[in-house]
Amino acid sequence: MRSRRYDQDVLAAPSRKPVPPPRVAAEPGLIVEDGAGEFCGAVINCDKDAVMLEDRFSNRRMFPLSGTFLLEGRRVVLFRPVPPQGGPTPRGLARTASGSVAPPPSRAKVARASRIFVEGLQDAELVEKVWGDDLRDVGVVVEHLGGIDDLPAIVADFEADHGRRLGVLVDHLVAGSKESRIAAQVRSPHVLIVGHPYVDVWAAVKPSAVGIPAWPQVPRGIEWKAGVLRSIGWPPDTAAGWRRILGSVRSFTDLEPAFLGRVEELIDFVTAP
Repeated sequence: MRSRRYDQDVLAAPSRKPVPPPRVAAEPGLIVEDGAGEFCGAVINCDKDAVMLEDRFSNRRMFPLSGTFLLEGRRVVLFRPVPPQGGPTPRGLARTASGSVAPPPSRAKVARASRIFVEGLQDAELVEKVWGDDLRDVGVVVEHLGGIDDLPAIVADFEADHGRRLGVLVDHLVAGSKESRIAAQVRSPHVLIVGHPYVDVWAAVKPSAVGIPAWPQVPRGIEWKAGVLRSIGWPPDTAAGWRRILGSVRSFTDLEPAFLGRVEELIDFVTAP
């Protein structure tokens, strides 16, 4: 029998709805861990999609805001803080385009023996646009390969060792791709090969930065860049198209986290003691 004093059966099992993690503003200096508890660092920058953390060794990592983080052992969701309306923007430390603290002016440095290789000229130009100041500060040179078909031979010629590390950034490094099969042929503790999932480095730039809703789906059999230009209504000039895309990039916030994280990983690898 059900009492008229209660809307539900008092003997029924209580419903247990999961309580969402609390939301915390990603203020600069906030110390958090990633959701897996593998990287702990201070927030140094945050945009609408990703947050950059820096640990006590000055290693930096990008994490998507869509995930959860650990704050003093509690799982939380971070969100981009909103600047106060009408008030002056607080002045902080000068930042490079990658979001790191800008170093003071210094004399030119001798390049390290370690190197970062990328597939093509456009990859190198994008890395330079965002990380150029950081790379010059640590003395790391980025070289483009013009493709990775001969990557095993190129790595062998480089003769990497503990004092001469090599990092390689590969386009479209996904399971089953030609690029993944080539990368698997290289095995050395002094060489790190990482890659992003995009067919071309163009797609590593956020569509919103370029002024389009999304990068078009190009059917197989059509050259990807030509298909992209045709779909978005730009002139059929890939060089001009790239200049337009590169010109739209102002900082790391204009790049996809999947690309940002891989470049940061390579810089950490080739500059490690």
